[in-house]
Amino acid sequence: MPARLTISEMFRSIQGETSHAGLPCGFVRTAGCNLDCSYCDTPYARRPEGEVLPVDRICERACAFGTELVCITGGEPLLQAAGTAELASRLLEAGRSVLVETNGTRDVSVLPERAVRIMDVKCPGSGEAGRTLPGNLERLRPVDEVKFVLCDRGDFDWAVDFVRRHNLEGGPHLLFSPAHGVLPAGTLADWLLESRLRARLQVQLHRILWPDRTRGV
Repeated sequence: MPARLTISEMFRSIQGETSHAGLPCGFVRTAGCNLDCSYCDTPYARRPEGEVLPVDRICERACAFGTELVCITGGEPLLQAAGTAELASRLLEAGRSVLVETNGTRDVSVLPERAVRIMDVKCPGSGEAGRTLPGNLERLRPVDEVKFVLCDRGDFDWAVDFVRRHNLEGGPHLLFSPAHGVLPAGTLADWLLESRLRARLQVQLHRILWPDRTRGV
């Protein structure tokens, strides 16, 4: 049987996060998540219900957006590991650059080599700290990215300690992001400058561009 995925939504927008922020991007948002973060901005994608489609059809629709960049996100796409890996491979074969956003609780090694892994390490303020699969940290490459969403100073100190304990500086790209509406971006910028950590401040660009939209951004 052809591989299938349960999809929450698909859309074309501006990539609002990662080091690719600002670029036009096609998004494939899978349905279902195994975490319940306190600041989740896509709670509808936590539900496992959605449109069940063959991977070929999803790839066709994603390519029709006409963007060089495609992001597979969720929910948690690696809850549907086989289908997500197959979709990433098909998109790469079609000449697209592929990002896969994951919460890091499932094995990222199932993804094709040329797919960029964007791994979200959960801090205490999320209510889901400690869920990262340890082996995933060893599977990250310089092209990959590790994101920390921060709610307060405690989260920041925890994240800096995590980075240094796991020797992540100089490895994958490090992204520090304030939880939207919880931590001021300027405050986080000050902390980063004081810490001298080699990390990128990330704000959710799509929330600035379209503050009243909750889907399709």
